[in-house]
This record gives sequence, C-alpha cells and structure tokens, in this order.
Amino acid sequence: MNENFQFLQAFLKNPLKVGAIAPSSPELAAKMIDGIEPDEDNVVLELGVGTGAITKFLQSRVRNKNSYLGIELDKNLVKTLNHNFEDLKIVAGNACDAYSIHKKSGLGKVGYIICCLPFVSLPNEVGERILSQVDKFMQKGCMFRTFQYAHGYYMPSAIKLREFMRNHYGKSRRSKLIVKNVPPAYTLTWKTN
Repeated sequence: MNENFQFLQAFLKNPLKVGAIAPSSPELAAKMIDGIEPDEDNVVLELGVGTGAITKFLQSRVRNKNSYLGIELDKNLVKTLNHNFEDLKIVAGNACDAYSIHKKSGLGKVGYIICCLPFVSLPNEVGERILSQVDKFMQKGCMFRTFQYAHGYYMPSAIKLREFMRNHYGKSRRSKLIVKNVPPAYTLTWKTN
C-alpha cells in the first residue's frame, strides 16, 4: 500500500492520534536522525513510528535488531512496518507505557529517543504521561529529539512541551525551519549526560 495513502487513511481514522496528513519528508527525517549512532548499549527508541518515514532513514544507522525499538499505537501500521522493516523491533503499544515496553524488550540502555508524536493534538494528560516516561530515560543519560510544525509552534501544548523539557533538561537545540516538509517544521533536541 502506498505510504502516503496509508498515512492519510490512519489520519482520517484517528486525527488526534496521527496529527498530520502526510509522512515526514526526507529532509525532516535527515534532521531527526542527525548525529544518532545507536548500538546495543545506546538503543534508539522511536515513539510514534507511523508509516516509517523516519525509520527508513534510521535503519541504515542501526547496527542490529538489538539497537532499535519502535513503538506504534496503530496495529495495522505495525503489521506493515514489521513487513517493511524485518530487521527492526517494532511493537504495537502506547507511548504512555514506553518505559515498561522497553524493559520487557530486554534491550540495552536507551541512548536516543526519536519522538514523532503529535503533542499539539494530544490531550494534556496523555502528553504528561508520555513526558513522565521520557523523563525515566532522560535521567539515565539520553538524547531526546522531536519536531514541531511551524503553524503549531506557539500553541499552548507545544509551549508546554518545550517548557517541561527546558525546566528539566535545559534549553533545546532548535533546527532551522525545514521548509521541505508538509507542513514546515523545526526539530528540537535535548541531551542529558
């Protein structure tokens, strides 16, 4: 099935959980994976894998199946993802349970989190639960990267995410606006030691 069609279908089925009408562009994907070099002791955790728009660029950096864990809520997408990315561990699950999902996976320490979740459209309590999961990884030394669309950058939930992260992990590194994406977006990166 065409990736754009599958993504649009998932969006129409549940717009609050998908949060976009098109997959991330190659330009946004390249910025999201910049500097990420996962291994068995620095696993990359991808939250909200979607159709794998970022995953397909990330897979070339993943040394083996024990260096990556993807969590996607939509079970239909997970089925397709597991077919398309046989060498990666992608599971159906909720990002609100990311820490326990990782623990059950038996994989090593998470060194990188790539977050593709639509915080702008998530209910506040869901966003807070996800951030509490992120915090558990960040306390152990981790890099967290997400993106925010330019049109939603100043929405209350987007600001709340940045404030939470800034208060816990300092100022983010924000990329230049990535205009070759629908819609244009920034990446935001926080790192702990």
